[in-house]
Amino acid sequence: MTPPFVIGVAGGSGSGKTTVTRRILEAVGAERVALLIQDSYYRDQSNVVLEKRRETNYDHPAAFDWTLLGQHLDALYNRVPVESPTYDFSADNRALETLTVLPAPVIVLEGIFALYEASLRDRMQLKIFVDADPDVRFIRRFERDTLERGRSQRSVIEQYLETVRPMHLQFVEPTKRYADVILPHGGFNEAALDMIAARISRLEGIG
Repeated sequence: MTPPFVIGVAGGSGSGKTTVTRRILEAVGAERVALLIQDSYYRDQSNVVLEKRRETNYDHPAAFDWTLLGQHLDALYNRVPVESPTYDFSADNRALETLTVLPAPVIVLEGIFALYEASLRDRMQLKIFVDADPDVRFIRRFERDTLERGRSQRSVIEQYLETVRPMHLQFVEPTKRYADVILPHGGFNEAALDMIAARISRLEGIG
């Protein structure tokens, strides 16, 4: 049996990673993709009061449960279903519900630190870094956090200046060197997206 084809989709917050992932799903067929969203793997903070949770630096690698993420990627690689956690951003903690992710010929790991851990990169046959200008990334994050996650405008701006921007420069941007493909202009680079989609759709063993 052909091993799953593992793809990492990394890039800064608001760069367009979800758009790239959506194009991969369209090219391959959603039923043939096992999708892991790194944002779901923030550490459980049930033992921490809400005020302290909101002081967490969610843009630092230490905010993530790397052990669980690695276990789930390995399980899917070995064709074992997993129960992915889900995250409640309004409560800054994991939700009670989990999401069943079934094994598939293609595995996609999407997240700002998708290319950060060597043990995860070693599983990947295609590593993508979605690159976008900082002002574009900030605007997209601002709209998402205020409209979808109930954040105040001031809190989004303060978080961007205090943690998002410095963490991006320190931890996210350097992972670009591991990428096989760098997408300039983020998820808006239609020509590059079409090329990636065409390559993936031609893979053997995913039909």
